[in-house]
Amino acid sequence: MRAQVCTAFGSHEDLTFTDVPEPEMSPDGVRIRVAAAALNFADTLFIAGTYQVKAAPPFIPGFEVAGEVLEVGPDVTGLTPGDRVMAILDRGGFAEQVVAPARDVYPLTSTMRLLEAAGFPIAYGTSHFGLTDRCHVAPGETVLVHGAAGGVGLTAVECAKVLGARVIATAGGPDKLAVATAHGADEVIDYRTENIKARVRELTGGRGADVVYDPVGGEIFEASVRCTAPDGRILVVGFASGTIPAPAANILLVKNISVIGFNWGGYRSVAPDRVRASLAELLSWWNEGKLKPHVGATYPLADAVKALRALKARAHTGKVILIP
Repeated sequence: MRAQVCTAFGSHEDLTFTDVPEPEMSPDGVRIRVAAAALNFADTLFIAGTYQVKAAPPFIPGFEVAGEVLEVGPDVTGLTPGDRVMAILDRGGFAEQVVAPARDVYPLTSTMRLLEAAGFPIAYGTSHFGLTDRCHVAPGETVLVHGAAGGVGLTAVECAKVLGARVIATAGGPDKLAVATAHGADEVIDYRTENIKARVRELTGGRGADVVYDPVGGEIFEASVRCTAPDGRILVVGFASGTIPAPAANILLVKNISVIGFNWGGYRSVAPDRVRASLAELLSWWNEGKLKPHVGATYPLADAVKALRALKARAHTGKVILIP
């Protein structure tokens, strides 16, 4: 089969598109013919060897896929060849086939497109679990979402709205703000031309946001601390800016702000039942028409380097998908 291979830690520009053996089956494994594989910012860190979890090169990157079941291991129940599924992986998604543990494979209805399903579990899972399990967002609260037109940010806008929150979204430029608005944002802020702290305080009557969803870090986080409401929560999702911030502890103390670290992937091993329950509710929301997955761009699997380059440059909104 064909796959994108990382032969040494470094730049995603150095991935090699080549023939590799098909992945080995396991007793609890599900072999999937990949119809679509999603890109995540974490892929670039994984390839660089700077992600919190590492794999020894050579390896195939890629954390989530959708496709058709080809084969199941002897210990697998509830899945059969021919089923349409999405799957979460430790690695291996940038390939024509994958083998995933059955616990990380989710059957799909006949109506969800595989293109949308490929990018569904991680982004929506991160937003739903973070806003519900970690932040306990309540109806009527104000949620400030940064990077709101990106892969995870856009799903946070949608999930917060389903939970009954008022959503203020930040993004760079009118086109991206329009996407956030189309997915439910009540107010938008262009961080390139507007002062986030001043605008949030203006939009909330000086009170600030009850919850801040931050996959960006850097200066965005610093602004967030100063526009979070008393007794508010800041959810640290990632550092797409490349800068890990140092919280102003004096402001956290004075305003009783909670900074909540959130590594969604870690819960797959320590609390798998909570992750599955979260994804089950998300799929229920999708079936009810409450979620609208947004695929911003597709690339052939052979062009994964080009796709990752575009991802890092924030050239697209929503999810970027590879098609074998």
